[in-house]
Amino acid sequence: MVIKSQESAAQALRREMGELRGQVAALEMADKHRPEYGLERGDPAITRWELERALLERLRQRAAKVEQALTEVGNGTRGICAQCGEHIHPDRVAVLPGTRLCIRCAKEAEGESRPRRRRR
Repeated sequence: MVIKSQESAAQALRREMGELRGQVAALEMADKHRPEYGLERGDPAITRWELERALLERLRQRAAKVEQALTEVGNGTRGICAQCGEHIHPDRVAVLPGTRLCIRCAKEAEGESRPRRRRR
């Protein structure tokens, strides 16, 4: 059952990686044509260009996470919490392919990084 789950996860990740590569390639082509920018000239175009650059960066980050997840599938460590070693719920892994922490460890880590609120 675990092998079948790993295989289906790998297929889904490869499919997502293909989609991400296509989106990245399209944005990289659009990125080559930077609009002119000047006083009262090109304002909407430059804003769109900046938004596409930001989207491109997010897609690259997502692709890196998916690539890491594919490596973990190959190593047999996909879905194992890096902190406690327990299995990560499959729904969490499906939604957050780059996750390396189970929900319990993620909440603990988030609690440590949050500033404590003072009681009144």
